[in-house]
Amino acid sequence: MKEIKKVVLAYSGGLDTSVIIPWLKENYNNCEVIAVSGDVGQGTELDGLEEKAIKTGASKLYIEHLTEEFVDEYIIPTMKAGADYEGYLLGTSFARPIIAKRIAEIALAEGADAIAHGCTGKGNDQVRFELAIKTFAPEMEIIAPWRTWELKSREDEIAYAEAHNVPLKINRETNYSKDKNIWHLSHEGLDLEDPGNEPKYDEILEMGVTPEKAPDVPTYVTIGFESGTPVSVNGETMNCTKIIETLNELGGKNGIGILDLVENRLVGMKSRGVYETPGGAILYRAHEILESITLDKDTAHEKARLAITFAELVYNGKWYTPLREALSAFVDKTQEPVTGTVKLKLYKGNLIPAGVWSPNSLYSEDLASFGESDYNQMDSQGFINLYGLPNKVQALLQKKRNQSTL
Repeated sequence: MKEIKKVVLAYSGGLDTSVIIPWLKENYNNCEVIAVSGDVGQGTELDGLEEKAIKTGASKLYIEHLTEEFVDEYIIPTMKAGADYEGYLLGTSFARPIIAKRIAEIALAEGADAIAHGCTGKGNDQVRFELAIKTFAPEMEIIAPWRTWELKSREDEIAYAEAHNVPLKINRETNYSKDKNIWHLSHEGLDLEDPGNEPKYDEILEMGVTPEKAPDVPTYVTIGFESGTPVSVNGETMNCTKIIETLNELGGKNGIGILDLVENRLVGMKSRGVYETPGGAILYRAHEILESITLDKDTAHEKARLAITFAELVYNGKWYTPLREALSAFVDKTQEPVTGTVKLKLYKGNLIPAGVWSPNSLYSEDLASFGESDYNQMDSQGFINLYGLPNKVQALLQKKRNQSTL
């Protein structure tokens, strides 16, 4: 094994990565540790991060501003695919590949000997980070302390941090494992590890309120799309980043996008988490409604089937794969007619359709109407005779066989 002199660390400033800096220096002959943080819209979590990283032992900190690229090249393509994993809108899943890609690029530019991350051996993120690293820095050594170190729990990490004067914003009582970006906020650990415990929403929610605390009057929002991509909110043209920020605020106020989920992790175990995705929930629903009038049946049904595969690829860390790229190309083709406007009513956690319009609508009021129309209802008789022919033939043959046995 080559000597490790310089390590690039995927650094969030949270408990795991804060502890890893002194641990790396202790266990790899006082190696240089370069911290890299990806700004994917986590806001104030980045405040004071450079000072903290340096104080903890890093030689320097890169903060890479990736939010718009994250939104345009990862979030929106996934939303257009209609991909969700068991109801989860993939907030952490598609953030890891873009961060890991940039970390790999910096590690190569810095001439690093290894890349380190703070993912546990039980979770999905270890796979997401490492598959991206193998794609962009295939010969780079990867250090995953959670697989080898003597610390067995987050309580052990806190004790280690306190012994090494590592500054923390958490304590043993509020030690939820969280991940935040522009799209979502996840909560895991502590009392949430028991599915029998109701989440302490009033204590943990940060992006919004519970439906009970939402306003007693509905909020209406209108979202415009062009070829499946959101382009406006309430008639105001915005880029996708601003749209998500705007919908996060509206959704949060109205108790939208709160999900309590027991999901199947890639490594085989079930885990329980609470997710906040207010803007994302609004976008997914609005996009789904617009597709209902702009996509033909065969395309819509095939797209829904492939959305499951798309979601599994993203969840399982396979963003940078030929299949994911091929599915995105398919999705882009399906989105050509998905242009129009959707109106939603937001009310106490509910997303209620309030109107949809599109120049490419396949909906014909004349054909669907219960009133008088040009549709010839006798046409259905011949169609049913042909459509039901296999049923009729099978029944007649069975009748003939039954009679022959008498």
